[in-house]
Amino acid sequence: MATLLLFIALQLCDALTTLVFLRHGVAEANPLIRFALGLSSSPAPPLLAVKAAGCALAWRSQRLRLLGRVNCFFAACVVWNLLAIAI
Repeated sequence: MATLLLFIALQLCDALTTLVFLRHGVAEANPLIRFALGLSSSPAPPLLAVKAAGCALAWRSQRLRLLGRVNCFFAACVVWNLLAIAI
Protein backbone atom coordinates (compact mmCIF):
# COMPACT_ATOMS: atom_id res chain seq x y z
CA MET A 1 0.00 0.00 0.00
CA ALA A 2 2.87 2.38 0.77
CA THR A 3 4.30 1.76 -2.70
CA LEU A 4 1.00 2.76 -4.29
CA LEU A 5 0.69 5.87 -2.11
CA LEU A 6 4.23 6.87 -3.05
CA PHE A 7 3.35 6.37 -6.73
CA ILE A 8 0.32 8.64 -6.39
CA ALA A 9 2.38 11.30 -4.59
CA LEU A 10 5.06 11.15 -7.28
CA GLN A 11 2.44 11.48 -10.01
CA LEU A 12 1.10 14.59 -8.31
CA CYS A 13 4.60 16.06 -7.98
CA ASP A 14 5.36 15.24 -11.61
CA ALA A 15 2.10 16.86 -12.73
CA LEU A 16 2.79 20.02 -10.74
CA THR A 17 6.35 20.38 -12.00
CA THR A 18 5.14 19.72 -15.56
CA LEU A 19 2.59 22.52 -15.21
CA VAL A 20 5.38 24.86 -14.05
CA PHE A 21 7.46 23.88 -17.08
CA LEU A 22 4.55 24.42 -19.45
CA ARG A 23 3.86 27.82 -17.91
CA HIS A 24 7.46 28.80 -18.67
CA GLY A 25 7.20 27.65 -22.28
CA VAL A 26 9.04 24.34 -22.01
CA ALA A 27 7.62 21.69 -24.36
CA GLU A 28 6.44 18.36 -22.95
CA ALA A 29 8.82 15.51 -23.84
CA ASN A 30 6.41 12.59 -23.29
CA PRO A 31 4.52 11.94 -26.57
CA LEU A 32 1.41 10.61 -24.79
CA ILE A 33 1.16 13.67 -22.57
CA ARG A 34 1.97 15.96 -25.51
CA PHE A 35 -0.91 14.40 -27.49
CA ALA A 36 -3.30 14.79 -24.54
CA LEU A 37 -2.27 18.42 -24.07
CA GLY A 38 -3.20 19.10 -27.69
CA LEU A 39 -6.79 18.08 -26.95
CA SER A 40 -7.46 21.01 -24.62
CA SER A 41 -6.76 24.71 -24.41
CA SER A 42 -5.76 24.32 -20.75
CA PRO A 43 -2.95 21.91 -19.84
CA ALA A 44 -4.21 20.88 -16.39
CA PRO A 45 -7.28 18.75 -17.29
CA PRO A 46 -5.61 16.42 -19.81
CA LEU A 47 -2.45 16.14 -17.71
CA LEU A 48 -4.44 15.24 -14.60
CA ALA A 49 -6.59 12.81 -16.59
CA VAL A 50 -3.52 10.92 -17.82
CA LYS A 51 -2.02 10.91 -14.31
CA ALA A 52 -5.33 9.68 -12.83
CA ALA A 53 -5.49 6.90 -15.43
CA GLY A 54 -1.95 5.88 -14.51
CA CYS A 55 -2.83 5.82 -10.81
CA ALA A 56 -5.95 3.74 -11.50
CA LEU A 57 -3.93 1.28 -13.57
CA ALA A 58 -1.30 1.02 -10.83
CA TRP A 59 -3.97 0.44 -8.18
CA ARG A 60 -5.71 -2.19 -10.29
CA SER A 61 -2.58 -4.10 -11.29
CA GLN A 62 -1.10 -4.59 -7.79
CA ARG A 63 2.31 -5.31 -9.36
CA LEU A 64 4.31 -3.94 -6.45
CA ARG A 65 7.78 -4.91 -7.68
CA LEU A 66 7.20 -3.14 -11.00
CA LEU A 67 5.59 -0.20 -9.24
CA GLY A 68 8.66 0.13 -7.01
CA ARG A 69 10.86 0.43 -10.10
CA VAL A 70 8.49 2.93 -11.68
CA ASN A 71 8.62 4.94 -8.45
CA CYS A 72 12.41 5.16 -8.77
CA PHE A 73 12.01 6.50 -12.31
CA PHE A 74 9.40 9.10 -11.33
CA ALA A 75 11.38 10.13 -8.24
CA ALA A 76 14.34 10.82 -10.52
CA CYS A 77 12.08 12.78 -12.90
CA VAL A 78 10.67 14.89 -10.08
CA VAL A 79 14.15 15.62 -8.69
CA TRP A 80 15.34 16.54 -12.19
CA ASN A 81 12.33 18.81 -12.68
CA LEU A 82 12.84 20.52 -9.33
CA LEU A 83 16.51 21.11 -10.07
CA ALA A 84 15.68 22.52 -13.49
CA ILE A 85 13.07 24.84 -11.97
CA ALA A 86 15.52 26.01 -9.31
CA ILE A 87 18.24 26.88 -11.83
